[in-house]
Amino acid sequence: MAREKIELKRIANASARQVTFSKRRKGLFKKAEELSILCAADVALIVFSSTGKLHDYSSSRNMHGKELEGLSLNDLQQLEEQLKMGLNCVRLQKDEYMVKEINELQDKGRRITEENTELHRQIT
Repeated sequence: MAREKIELKRIANASARQVTFSKRRKGLFKKAEELSILCAADVALIVFSSTGKLHDYSSSRNMHGKELEGLSLNDLQQLEEQLKMGLNCVRLQKDEYMVKEINELQDKGRRITEENTELHRQIT
């Protein structure tokens, strides 16, 4: 029995949206783990929820934190630098995305205001 296709749009109900986020996040992380195992690939996944909470997955052994005891000070410093650079890239992309979205919303607001003014002018 085939599943019904769902329309991809934002879920209006907040609790239903949270349940869907949680289930799909688990599925996404499972797929990332499967990709890592099946293809011997290093996989890292970062997901920010709508509340800003960070969820992450990494297939790299050192990224789990359990095997850090065996690393030298130099190795730990290099790992820290890699994490800082990665985090900076994520922050820059997030900032660019937010600025782009703000500009788009401002443009949309201006267009709506202009349409409203035009409609008001036509009525009077």
